[in-house]
Parts: sequence; C-alpha cells; structure tokens
Amino acid sequence: MKRIVSLSLIASAVLFAESDVEQLKLEVQKLQEKVQNIEMKNAQKEQETLDAKVANDSSSSFSQTAYLPDIGLVLDMSALSRDVNNSAYAHQAMPGFLQSDPELPFNKDRGFNLNYAELSMHSVVDPYFDVFAVFHISPDSIEIEEAYVKTRALPYSLLVKAGKFKSDFGRLNSKHQHSWAFSSQPLIYAGVFGPDGMSDPGVQLQWIAPTRTYLMAGVEAMQGTNTQSFGDLQSNNLYVGYLKSSVDLSDDISILGGFSGASGKNPYGKTNVYGADLTIRAELGNYSSLIWQSEYLKRNKDADPTLAITKEKQAGIYSELIYNINENWAMGARYDRILENHADVSLYAPVGINTNNLDRTTMMLEYKPFEFSRLRVEYTNDRSKIIDNQRKDIQEVMLNLTIEAGAHGAHAY
Repeated sequence: MKRIVSLSLIASAVLFAESDVEQLKLEVQKLQEKVQNIEMKNAQKEQETLDAKVANDSSSSFSQTAYLPDIGLVLDMSALSRDVNNSAYAHQAMPGFLQSDPELPFNKDRGFNLNYAELSMHSVVDPYFDVFAVFHISPDSIEIEEAYVKTRALPYSLLVKAGKFKSDFGRLNSKHQHSWAFSSQPLIYAGVFGPDGMSDPGVQLQWIAPTRTYLMAGVEAMQGTNTQSFGDLQSNNLYVGYLKSSVDLSDDISILGGFSGASGKNPYGKTNVYGADLTIRAELGNYSSLIWQSEYLKRNKDADPTLAITKEKQAGIYSELIYNINENWAMGARYDRILENHADVSLYAPVGINTNNLDRTTMMLEYKPFEFSRLRVEYTNDRSKIIDNQRKDIQEVMLNLTIEAGAHGAHAY
C-alpha cells in the first residue's frame, strides 16, 4: 500500500513539473514575440527618420550627420615652486638664442598657472579630404595653432597637406605640448624655433615607400614667419625636407630615426637648420615599455653685419629616457645641452659671464588614472639662463595636471 502511495505521489509531481515547464515555455514564447514586435517598430521608426532626412537633404547623396566633426578639448594647468621670483624670471635670457623678455607660454609663474585650453576639430569632408583645426586658448589670447586639409586617397602612397600646420621636421616639432613626455621644450628647440616651434601656412607632400620596412620622405614649402630663425616676409621663404624610417629588430624592440633639414631667409641673409633623431622602444609586456629618445639640432645663421660675429653656428642635443611602468605609472629623465654657441652672446649676457655649458636636467613621475587624465610631478635644475646680469642655477618643482575631453586621436608613436 505504501509503495502504491509513493508511486502515486511521484507520478503527480512529474505531471505538475511537466505542466510548469509547458507554462514556462508559453511565457518565453510570448516574451520573444513582444521583443520581436518592439524591434520591428524601432526599425520602422529609424527607417522613417532616415527617409525624412534624405528627403530634406537637397543633395540626397549622403547623410550629413555622418560628417559632423569630432571635437576635443585639452586643459593644462600647473602648481609651481621656483627659487626665482616671477618678475625676475620674466626677464630671463638664453645667451646666443633668446634675448631678455622672451615669450613664456607654459608654467611661467610661481604658484598657479592655467597654461592653456586647446580646442581641436576633425572631420571627413568627402571621399577626398579630411579637415583639421586646433585653436590654442591662453589667458591672454586665442590663436589658430593649426588649420589644414589633408588628402585621403592619392595614388602611389602620396599625401598632401595644405593650410597652417606644424612642420614634420625632426621628432618633436609636430607634436602638441600636452603629448610631450616633459612639460618644457628642449633647450635647443626653444633656442632655434622659439616657443611655438616651426608652424606656418604652407603645403606639404609626403610619400611612403612600398618597402617591407617603414620609409617616408617629405618636403614642405612654408611662409617662414618664425622670427627666431627666419622671418624675411617679403615672400614665402622656408623649405623643409626629411627622411624617416622605422625598423623592428624583434617583436618587442623597434627603432625609429630620421634626418631633417630646413632652409630659409632671415632679415640679414640665410638660415640653415639640420636635425637628426633616434628613438628606441622596447616593449616589456603588460603596458610596460622603455623608450629612449634623442635629437640633435644644428643651426647656421647669417647675423647682423654690424655685430662682431656675423655667422652664427650653434648646436644642441636632448636625450630622454621614459619607463612606462604600467598603464597608470611612468617615470623618466631628460638632459638638455647646448653643444656649440658661436654667436655674439654679449647681446644676451653681460661681458665676463661664462656662457659655456648651458644645460638643464629634468626628472618626472607621472600618474594616469585613465587614458585622458594625467598628473605629473617634475623637478628641474636649469643652468641655461641669465637673470639680473647673472648666470643662474634655477631649481624648480612642479605639479602638472592635463585633462583631455571629447574626441581625441591617438598620439603619434
């Protein structure tokens, strides 16, 4: 009797379970039908919206929304401690290169600095052109830092750029300040090209060779408004050429190097600038890498014929080593030095002051909580400046914050 009761209970449970499964299947089927109905309605609405846009578009050949520009914003600010007061630092000079009262666009004051806001825009114009623009907004001014069009599909691996742009001379010139490994320009760059670098209206032609390794050659014709080395504005006067290559030594080690030259006119004659750069990158795994970057610049410049030295010959180098510890932390050091300074330094320094061995050492520690924000601590020992008629040994500690918002392309390798 007990066995019969037990079998009856089991049979009842099975029947109830089967009934529950059937009920669940019905519920799932109903939900699937509802989802399908919703998806069909949404697709119908999207098609109606698209049809209405095309109908309102006079060209009716493409959707304008696909061509809206990408917009990005960069903010750069700092808190700084320096053993020279602000008024004295504003009248610094670098013998042979920068006279007293130079333009100081970044981190010029002790205390707090809002260095700049940078507004960038990029858009596809059509199948043939892209357009780029970068507006540099400082506390005192707004300027067009770059504004140019670039071709998309020329034959034979050719690329043309026209407008105002940063020259691809060397390794550092074409990069914006917020993508540098350190907050300050190398001494030789500041001395030869000034704080804005070589950036001018002009046209650029580049060619990538059809080789197994990367090989790029480029030429540029520019206006030559850079008064630090050029500045004869009766006509466009500056011409630039370069050859750059990259080789992978292994899966983890790559080398990038190049040679550059620039020739233009200044108010007293001709200026020639030559450059060579070398970058070695070793991937250590898990967002970790070691990057060694060095660059050498040499300038031959005709000077005022009334000066004691009418042919200036100057050269300098910087070398930096960056250790990316992981995706959040990095540390590094850079050394700058003026190697040759055959110029009339009396224009920049009182007679009797030793103007040899102009150099600077910088160390940094960087924390990036995410890809688009960066906190950097830097220590600098600068021995390149004349202030209050004295050669100064300047000590500086700075905390720098950089924020990137909106659409922003990847920084160049």
